[in-house]
Amino acid sequence: MESEAGARRIRVGLSTSVIQGGRSGIARYVLSLLKEFQRYHDRFQFVIFVLKNDMPLFDFLDSSVQRVEVSERFRRPVADILWHQVIVPRLAKKHALDVVHVPSYRRMILRAPCAKVATIHDLAPFRLSGKYDRARMIYGRMVARFLARQQDRIIAVSTATAHDIHRFYGSKLDKVTVIHNGIDHRKFCPGDSAKARAWVKEHHSIAAPFFLYVARFEHPGKNHFRLIEAFDDFKDKTGLNWQLVLGGSDWHGAETIHHRIRQSPYRDEIHTLGFVSDVDLPDWYRAAGVFVFPSLFEGFGLPPLEAMACACPVICSTRGSFQEIVGEAASLIDPEDTDALREKMTELATDDLRRADFRAKGIAWVKSFTWEGCAAEVLDVYRKAHESHVGRHLSRG
Repeated sequence: MESEAGARRIRVGLSTSVIQGGRSGIARYVLSLLKEFQRYHDRFQFVIFVLKNDMPLFDFLDSSVQRVEVSERFRRPVADILWHQVIVPRLAKKHALDVVHVPSYRRMILRAPCAKVATIHDLAPFRLSGKYDRARMIYGRMVARFLARQQDRIIAVSTATAHDIHRFYGSKLDKVTVIHNGIDHRKFCPGDSAKARAWVKEHHSIAAPFFLYVARFEHPGKNHFRLIEAFDDFKDKTGLNWQLVLGGSDWHGAETIHHRIRQSPYRDEIHTLGFVSDVDLPDWYRAAGVFVFPSLFEGFGLPPLEAMACACPVICSTRGSFQEIVGEAASLIDPEDTDALREKMTELATDDLRRADFRAKGIAWVKSFTWEGCAAEVLDVYRKAHESHVGRHLSRG
């Protein structure tokens, strides 16, 4: 088919099997990009491969995006890896794709009849021992390292991740493009904080000011233990009525975190929400006194930026990409220094001017993080990958 300019549109296939039912950062990435991609239908055609039970998550897409249903038998990790290696290349041929994009390093494909693009969000197996079981650690360190070298282009969500790709995978930096994630500024924006606090009080019976942490319950990577320890110490030393609210689905090691909460002398002032929906999340940010993100490692980390966009002051880890992502708009801490974390919590809980300063810095900082800009840069990667793939084949012919 021809665009208005008479040029053939680039056909892009996107794998969505790693979105975990919409409850993950990768889900936010995939869904946000697709929402923006629709405006480029004059230059690109999109085919997305979706597990059957995830199909309703894509109902927002218009008819310009073709959806191909994938059997649920491929949801389990090993089956999904095999599906990517065996079935995706066939689908690429069947749908005459020019580019196939896999938004996860664990699912990168070896061979395809078109250009291969992958997004690498982080290389956690090299940064956090024990994050995954032995098989997944080996896969991430060895198999994925080999597959990364077979990609035509790699998208890294931060400069920190790009350097890790070069360091641990040996991939040439000239085929790695850094494209920061965006945030939805229509959803995550300043709002009526008093109304949000009233909503939290009515629906969750939390009336006191609170620290908020939104991350899946994953031990030790998300560092809930030290946050709870710092909160206990904060309560001991200040006697303030601040509470701690933890949102996120149970993941590896969740029971260990729940056990630690039960051991806290302030367990009645620690609230667990489970998964927080995108509908409710902005109001949690607006209602919170301070957002705390002490994760031991992230390749990007959307929640601190979302909190800033909602005018919530942020305390953030210095690990991974965070200094790059939050700049000077957050109060930074070494996530393994519990005393420093407690001191920052005390400082922001007791200093209204300091909180106001971080609110203003955060709102200004996050303006440059947009999904519109992210999508445009990703499409440019598709174009370059397609052109280089075509060029290689022409030179061989």
